[in-house]
Amino acid sequence: MTGNVVRDAYAGRAKEYTALLGSMAHTHEADQRLVAQWARDLQGAVIDAGCGPGHWTDFLKQRGVDVEGVDQVQAFIGRARIRFPTVPFRVASLCDLEVRDGYTAAILAWYSVIHLAPSDLPAVLREFARCIVPGGSLLLGFFAGDTVEPFPHAVTTAYFWPIGEMSTQLEAAGFHVHAVNTRTDPGKRSHAAIIAHRLDGSVPSEAPC
Repeated sequence: MTGNVVRDAYAGRAKEYTALLGSMAHTHEADQRLVAQWARDLQGAVIDAGCGPGHWTDFLKQRGVDVEGVDQVQAFIGRARIRFPTVPFRVASLCDLEVRDGYTAAILAWYSVIHLAPSDLPAVLREFARCIVPGGSLLLGFFAGDTVEPFPHAVTTAYFWPIGEMSTQLEAAGFHVHAVNTRTDPGKRSHAAIIAHRLDGSVPSEAPC
């Protein structure tokens, strides 16, 4: 699924999405604890990549993190700037975060890669690796499944990923998987989060997405 399709799908529902899901009150307490613990020792610039309406970015900001939110949907960024005026937000794609190599200490990608076609994921993970300083951290949230397969997400097609396959993708992009967290609520999709550290060395250079 192309970035433009995803961007346009969310742009058309940005107001509705923000009202229904765009506050920390709509997030799971276990997720809040995980993100807060991950952020506790971060030092340096952090990017919330695919920040949507900005509530997770503000969550990090309130915990003293030097964070900026980045999203390709202008409507999300506009709303985030109004709702959280002390937090910096800007428009950019996951394929090109528009920062120099090794700019950021960490990236939060909280369910922001779920709509990527499997063939597009490697390039985005390489972009994350390019932007993160060696030794820096990535926290990636996604829907876990037994196989890589699409499902009808409420906004537009999304994908399940097996934890092992996502870990393999991260390692190929230049990361070491440090920790895996899972959560399954009755009647809901299975959730997974991986904390990975950027390895020393150059990022594999292949075609961008």
